[in-house]
Amino acid sequence: MNTPIIKPIDPEAVEGKAKQLLDGVKRSLGATPNLFTTLAHAPAALNGYLQFSSALAGGDLHPQFREKLALTIAGLNGCDYCTAAHSFIGDKSGLSGDELALNRQGRSADLTSQVGLDFAAKLVKNHGSVTSEDVQAVRDAGFTDERIIEIVAHVGLNIFTNYFNSAFGTEVDFPAIGPISQDRVA
Repeated sequence: MNTPIIKPIDPEAVEGKAKQLLDGVKRSLGATPNLFTTLAHAPAALNGYLQFSSALAGGDLHPQFREKLALTIAGLNGCDYCTAAHSFIGDKSGLSGDELALNRQGRSADLTSQVGLDFAAKLVKNHGSVTSEDVQAVRDAGFTDERIIEIVAHVGLNIFTNYFNSAFGTEVDFPAIGPISQDRVA
């Protein structure tokens, strides 16, 4: 386990905007995971993340598919924190252990989900560049333009948290899921 480069803030000792935001996280999640308590050093960044995440949660993509996306992106970016967090959340959303392991590899047992995950992986690997054929393939699999745009938005949100956790060594405070390194997207 690495020592965090930026240590989490004690949610009981913080004041001002950071306290207000962390209190909201605790009310919503029942806890204040290290991602949030570390982001709280920059209340504007924490607020931006929370607002973007909340807006996307009200979108058209199914919550299970959002977890599949998060796991695929975490696998591509090598983010152990997000891999553990979204494996935990994905399990709570009803995804099977086998599906979660596939998702960490950028795969899915569901063919429609697989097309969406492939599109997300292309976005990550190509730094946002995709072709009109790539977009059409996702449409042909049944994704509306709204859902395709939301996939791009989720990629951006997840890249932010992946990079944040990797840059600052956020300590994983979600249940262990086994050897993460074996479940990486190629």
